[in-house]
Amino acid sequence: MSNYIEAGAIIALATSLSLWQEAFGFDDGVVGIVAALSANAFGAAIGAAIGGPLCDRLGRKFIYTYDLIVFMIGALVVAFSGNVVMLLIGVILMGIAVGAGVPASWTYIAEEAPDEHRAAHVGTAQLAWSIGPAIGFLLAVIVGPLGLWGSRIIFLHLFVIAAITWWVRRGLPESRRWKEQREYERAGGEKISFFSGIAGLLRDRRNYGALLFLLGVYGLWNTVAGQAGIFQPRVYAAAGLEDATQQNLLQVLVWSLTALATWAGFMRYGDRVSRRWLYFGGAALGVVAWAVLIYAPPGLFSLLFFAVAWGISAGVGAQAFYGLWTAELFATRYRASAQGMLFMLARVMVGVLSLVFPLLLTQLGLPGLGVIILGLLVAALLIGTIWAPSTEGKSLEEIERERYGERVPLSAEVPGNL
Repeated sequence: MSNYIEAGAIIALATSLSLWQEAFGFDDGVVGIVAALSANAFGAAIGAAIGGPLCDRLGRKFIYTYDLIVFMIGALVVAFSGNVVMLLIGVILMGIAVGAGVPASWTYIAEEAPDEHRAAHVGTAQLAWSIGPAIGFLLAVIVGPLGLWGSRIIFLHLFVIAAITWWVRRGLPESRRWKEQREYERAGGEKISFFSGIAGLLRDRRNYGALLFLLGVYGLWNTVAGQAGIFQPRVYAAAGLEDATQQNLLQVLVWSLTALATWAGFMRYGDRVSRRWLYFGGAALGVVAWAVLIYAPPGLFSLLFFAVAWGISAGVGAQAFYGLWTAELFATRYRASAQGMLFMLARVMVGVLSLVFPLLLTQLGLPGLGVIILGLLVAALLIGTIWAPSTEGKSLEEIERERYGERVPLSAEVPGNL
């Protein structure tokens, strides 16, 4: 549910940006700033930078106890915004909450999943992340005749669901693996601080390759997906589809297929087939989808082909594998800190491009901007395919022993030759 809410926050803003722009009278430059400070970019980056280390310091459940309170406050501020300042404040608060919640949810799911079905369980986060936008865009179509008031209703619906989710998930137990790790640290007399997770992560040079690999896989892909998440209506307009209702319905198709592909592809086969080639298939389909949208003659075929291909690609694509591989490639003592750092960097990359994306789209057009989009997607495809780890069927403890030894040493005992 947290993933549904978090993705829904991005789509709620995406479907309403033009309406807020018209109501408050700001230009495309301010549009870029609002998008960059949202849950899609810098707002989430701030939350991840805080939430990841706190998740390792105080537990996975700690974040679950408080992050949605911040989210609900932000949703109410946006829903009742009377000017661009209120809009920005609400968007930033929602973004911080989203950024804090993602490392906790993905880490928790992976740590509690059965070893032989970890991809299937991690895939539930991607499934919910996909269902959120599908419903969000559908709601935008339903409340479209209400104009800006319809968008306010969408944010209020997120507030209500966040309140219910916050109440229900208070009963979740703490992660078993985190508790075992904390007992081990206490037995060794280690002093734990907010920076312990990040310090341990960066102290061990064996982590650098995994960090760069995952930033290449997820950071590059998400820089494109982030623009699609918040600016796709404008991309469709540049491709010749200007009707807002048709744009939103096309996005309903995209995200519905993403959810279907997540269930039928990633969740069913992520533990049973070569992840390298499963990743390659999804990433390659994504490259083809954007190439057709950008360079094929505009029309119904190119739009529908993009919606189908990009939707399926995202279901077995970089985000699902990122959630899985990040949990597997880092030790329990700083797993959430690694999630937070990588998610922060990925959202910063989205934010940097978001600041100028509307202007670039206007000045260069879709074909000119397509060079950047396709370059990022091809790079993510190659990195993920070439360096995909072989972790299928192994427990997190087995992977940790393979990468680090019997147990990740305490911070004071890290070998000097690492």
